[in-house]
Amino acid sequence: MSDRLADILRAPAPEAHAAARRFADRAAAEHAADLAYATLASPLGELLLVASAGGLAALHYLDEPIDDALETLARRRSPRIVESARALDRWRRELEEYFDGARRGFDAPLDWAQMPPFQRAVLAATAAIPYGQTSTYTSVAAVAGSPRGQRAAGNALGANPLAIVVPCHRVLRSGGGFGGYTGGIERKRHLLELEGALNRP
Repeated sequence: MSDRLADILRAPAPEAHAAARRFADRAAAEHAADLAYATLASPLGELLLVASAGGLAALHYLDEPIDDALETLARRRSPRIVESARALDRWRRELEEYFDGARRGFDAPLDWAQMPPFQRAVLAATAAIPYGQTSTYTSVAAVAGSPRGQRAAGNALGANPLAIVVPCHRVLRSGGGFGGYTGGIERKRHLLELEGALNRP
């Protein structure tokens, strides 16, 4: 145990919490941890944001206890996780602007390296769908290089680790139906209404 960590553990509760936050922020900034996380209250419920050295690594609807979500993340990515709102400030700010209607696209970097090639191609095609517009599973599959792979494209979108910022909510069925959405159809509808996509001919 480092001397600094021992000092934090011996400190009175309020000071220990503040020191622990500073320790975690520093660990995230210096990449001493593999992942940093923070939460964000949104019109769609609480969101869990996770950053790696490569950028935003995950954005999930927090529909389960946070401890369960972090345990899954630790199992799939790395147990070296720290809580650091500061490390996620840029993404949190961009999301707040998006929900306020002041932002139509996201500029903060994303961690694409975590994804297998086909999913990366599908999500890259999805990320290119303009704000306020929609596409179809068939079209996204074709852009990703698999014209007959709409089912595989749907599976890749269903496993999208970057909800909202990689806008899988903009992908609909060819007949105009909503299709699926990991966050639930009501959230998909809300995002499309926010972007004005349901009001367009």
